[in-house]
Amino acid sequence: MSAPRQVGAGTLWLAGWLLLAPAVGARAEPPPEAGGRVVDRVVAVVEGQVLTLSELRFEARVALVQRGGVQALEAPLDEDTLRGALELIINQRLQVLNADRLQAFPAEPTEVQARLVAFQARVGGEAALRRFLAAHDVSQEELEGVLARGLRAERILDSRIRLRAQVGETEVRRHYEQHVNEYPADYESVRAAIREKLVRERYGALAAEELAQVRASAQVRRVAPFTREARR
Repeated sequence: MSAPRQVGAGTLWLAGWLLLAPAVGARAEPPPEAGGRVVDRVVAVVEGQVLTLSELRFEARVALVQRGGVQALEAPLDEDTLRGALELIINQRLQVLNADRLQAFPAEPTEVQARLVAFQARVGGEAALRRFLAAHDVSQEELEGVLARGLRAERILDSRIRLRAQVGETEVRRHYEQHVNEYPADYESVRAAIREKLVRERYGALAAEELAQVRASAQVRRVAPFTREARR
């Protein structure tokens, strides 16, 4: 039995990042310039590509909204959240850069459009989406680019580990027997749930290993002080 695709695409970002740790914290974002205008500055350089603070904030909010954190549309994002988002963005960009070199894993326009429609629904409709984009001085096309990159990164990682994340009947049965006290129902009743649990756990471990390999040979430089704290 192959793993359901949602096991990969829906949970893989939980493998190695802290993005879903508190979406909004007590500490505010890095301070804006007097008068309310955000000072844009470089926070990291990924394989020669510059990532600015405004891009980090925007992409962090997009990722959080996709994962249910609608409050991230307007609430301040603390430094822990931004550091977690940075790790997500770095991993996405590295995977997509590698795929670009091979001209592999393109994002189909219909798939990107589907993600855009889902994102618009999450933020509260077309008018809310326009306000969100205007607040960040970002076009819809730029948002679609972010969504496409996320889609491609998920697909790339999923293609590499989905088959290896499979668990056999023997493993499911062994887990049940070793944890029988945790399952009041009979084996057949909990079999599917156990299989999903084991696949998720294995998928997460494999995802972390795969991404560590991608990062090992990559040229990544964190520039902003709050981003460098993640390396300690």
